[in-house]
Amino acid sequence: MTIERRHTGKRLSELVIHRGSGLIYLAGQVADDGHASITGQTQQVLANIDRLLAEAGSDKRKILSATIYLPDMSEFAAMNAVWEGWVAPGDAPARATVQAKLAGPDYRIEISIVASL
Repeated sequence: MTIERRHTGKRLSELVIHRGSGLIYLAGQVADDGHASITGQTQQVLANIDRLLAEAGSDKRKILSATIYLPDMSEFAAMNAVWEGWVAPGDAPARATVQAKLAGPDYRIEISIVASL
């Protein structure tokens, strides 16, 4: 059972690959630009997810589960507009969206992912 941890710091690994189960776990992804709108931040987060999945040898068509955290549910529709343009048609994962206070006041969205190899 091989577990690979990538982009590991003191608190977390951005990417964990469990080869035995064929699963990929992504830490919660946030935007690089905290001043961007919910649309911009969602685009940045989804680009981070694409990059990490590609690094693991997977892609968005293999996402099994997504958990989306929004500090302000009034931005739900704007986030969904970006999500729906990004998610692979016919391959939408199981998903939950919850309201939560995020680690920094500039973060408007955080997404964590479980995907398959």
